[in-house]
Amino acid sequence: MAKKYYVVWEGRKTGIFTDWNACKNQVEKFAGAKYKSFKTLGEAEAAFHGTSATPVKQTPTKDALSKGSSTKKKTSVQGLKTYTADEIAALLIDTKIFTDGGCEPNPGEAGSGVAVYRNDAVSELWYGLYDPKGTNNTAELNALNQALIMAQNEIENDQSVAIFCDSKYSIQCITQWALGWQKKGWTKKGGEIKNLALIKEMFARHQLLKDKVQVLHVNGHVGVEGNELADRMSIVAIQSRDTHFTRYREELDICAILAMRTG
Repeated sequence: MAKKYYVVWEGRKTGIFTDWNACKNQVEKFAGAKYKSFKTLGEAEAAFHGTSATPVKQTPTKDALSKGSSTKKKTSVQGLKTYTADEIAALLIDTKIFTDGGCEPNPGEAGSGVAVYRNDAVSELWYGLYDPKGTNNTAELNALNQALIMAQNEIENDQSVAIFCDSKYSIQCITQWALGWQKKGWTKKGGEIKNLALIKEMFARHQLLKDKVQVLHVNGHVGVEGNELADRMSIVAIQSRDTHFTRYREELDICAILAMRTG
């Protein structure tokens, strides 16, 4: 049976649920419950946050009927939505992966970091891919690429996954721009496509995963814990000059790690 995603707009708890029983617990015998199933995580995300082009049926209230009010269709928001810490916490996703890249100066010494949360608790931290002549964009792409690889493994283990990245450039490269570049023979107006080999690899991987994993934007250095931890790992990568992608083996003392130097 194909996996479904359940959006609950009105219930004991609201959010996106990955199995029917969890959804049922929120809506059964709940007055005014509003919920719906979707085939992909992307559709569920869009519906839950009001960016879906498909209208959601809902029963109008007596007040609305008495006032003769009408429901206006919500239009899709252009560009990328930025998720806050509260919105991230509300997403009922098994595995949340945060990415960041750093470069000192830019261009200069670059490294990448990743923080993996399972069931909303820090599970793993990763760092590496040091490049003595890198750029911030390359470091961000490398981190996101590793997150996609991890996401593929999580999906194969029947886990729902979302990736959170603070680089709009990296997200748009693989989710928006690469499709047009591919159609034009991997060319674009105005010059070369930088980081093309890496972008091609990432685009191919994302095409396989796009219906099962969302790549979402967060702002950096605004207190989103996962993003902050990924940032610290990018600095660990630069300081250690580790060219491999390595799991952080020290104690996962969150306060101590957050006290490290920021990128």
